Amino acid sequence: MLSLISIPLLLPLITLCHPAHAHASNSAPQPQHHYDYIILGGGTAGLVVANRLSADPSISVAVIEAGGSVFNNPNVTQTARYSPGIGTQIDWQYTSLPQKYALNESKDYSAGKALGGTSAINGMTYLRAQSVQIDAWQTLGNPGWNWSTLLPYYKKSEQFQAPDPVRMAKGAAFDSAAHGYSGPVDVGWQSTMMDGDVAAAVNKTWDELGMPYNVDANDGSMRGFSVWPFTLDANTDIRADSARSYYWPVANRTNLHVFLNTTASRLIWKDCGDNDGGEMIADGVEVFLSGGEKRDLHADREVILSLGSLRTPLMLEYSGIGNPAILQKYSIPVRVNLPSVGENLQDQTNTYIVAPALSNFTGYPPYVSYPTAADLFGTNTSAMKADLLTNIPRYAHQNVLASTSNATTPSIQEKLLTLQASLIFDLSPSAAPPLAEILTAPFATAVTIPFWNLLPLSRGNVHIQSPNPTSFPAINPNFFMNTWDNLVQIAVARYARRAFTTPPLSTLVGEETVPGFATVPEDASDEVWLAWLKKAYTSNQHPLGTAAMMAREWGGVVDGELRVYGTGNVRVVDASVLPLQVSGHLSSTVYAVAEKASDIIRARKWDG
Repeated sequence: MLSLISIPLLLPLITLCHPAHAHASNSAPQPQHHYDYIILGGGTAGLVVANRLSADPSISVAVIEAGGSVFNNPNVTQTARYSPGIGTQIDWQYTSLPQKYALNESKDYSAGKALGGTSAINGMTYLRAQSVQIDAWQTLGNPGWNWSTLLPYYKKSEQFQAPDPVRMAKGAAFDSAAHGYSGPVDVGWQSTMMDGDVAAAVNKTWDELGMPYNVDANDGSMRGFSVWPFTLDANTDIRADSARSYYWPVANRTNLHVFLNTTASRLIWKDCGDNDGGEMIADGVEVFLSGGEKRDLHADREVILSLGSLRTPLMLEYSGIGNPAILQKYSIPVRVNLPSVGENLQDQTNTYIVAPALSNFTGYPPYVSYPTAADLFGTNTSAMKADLLTNIPRYAHQNVLASTSNATTPSIQEKLLTLQASLIFDLSPSAAPPLAEILTAPFATAVTIPFWNLLPLSRGNVHIQSPNPTSFPAINPNFFMNTWDNLVQIAVARYARRAFTTPPLSTLVGEETVPGFATVPEDASDEVWLAWLKKAYTSNQHPLGTAAMMAREWGGVVDGELRVYGTGNVRVVDASVLPLQVSGHLSSTVYAVAEKASDIIRARKWDG
């Protein structure tokens, strides 16, 4: 593993306005000034790109990672507990701004600060998206981005481990055609799965509530009850994070240098005049070593940002790409006027209910239910659709007011929200994306049911809040900002509560204790439910969209080749490019996007 311990005196900055081709040395790896590609962030996406680009031995790749190696960290490797790395030194431990529409309280945000990024601390859930949600990307100005073109990349990243008879008896099931079998990321079920009788009881309960059994929610059709797989090695019960999957197997490549405990502060730009209509060309990156010493690294081809939804916008802003009103506040020269940077933040509100178990449960319960709008609203579905469509102009106006200095417009927001509404209401039950996710989690002496609105219409933002590049982001998701998001979360809560009084689950639990009927009566009004939800919720830790892949006029930050608008050689590859929230969990889709991005980057022709 390399670190920037000793680097010779810096070479003069290159002032060409076009990147030049450079040949990597095939000798033993040595810290150097020039690389073909510099990747900022050795996380879920960054290490995918590093692996694929460095497969060509003539190409040199540097990865800048603020954290260290966690290869043998038990809070990373073990799979029996949920996300034990959260809240430790390998978690950035961000905090949101006080939430104006939810009691003015701040909420915690976790993100991995380690080689492997958030894939080292997340819940390991492997659940993709509804196919129409990926198809929608193409309609936003991204030719070639749809389910049929992304599915091969989901499979390319995946090393699916079919469950053995013991795991199948505990509920594990799959559609063989939906998976890949030769990729880097192990996907399977841990040996500590809960007993199959519990899985059958939970399945039967949700079937009684209208949730059909879905053998595999990863095939592009998610509605129903499923037993989901994880990013882990089923043979060893060890987490398959991106470092273990994509970096360590190729760590001996002499053309791949990973700098740990090294912080990137800003991009260095080539001297191309006053940028009067031309594209900015990144010359490299300014970094700080673990001891605080500054160094400049130069990219002869491209700089790729893979810092995640909460930090990629900051790197762009500190580098002069963003909203002039924000940049000028901190005396940052404006290189590219791109007000959409850091906007379009979408995240979900997670809440849970609890009932005591009548007997102890052992093992891990991977049980998920995915209801659509029709499942949640029943005979009121048409009325809810009409109400949403009527209020879209109002919600669009709220999103505009919540944005920073005219970063968006009512017409843009109406188009985006109308697209979301169409996906929610205008498709058949099998094609419509789930509107909510509900987990059923028997643990020890209680059964917990976490739930969340998957597709909020509220938009937030993340921006710099200091001239110091080491400062934390100002994160404002605007939870509960509009009435629609509130109504959906209330509907999901009511639907989830019914599970405790529906057999056979009702025979396994006592009376609900959280929130309990004293706090939220059985016939509670929307107002009572909402008051409790605003007290009890947390961030679902699925932020995306802050460097959205959309047409620039729609509020995009990157184009369909993931290149930042106004630049010639800066790309973003992480969850921030996802333009709309998806109904699955993010890691599987981020892996697929990074695999596709790697092919896009490699396809670019360079002069010798």
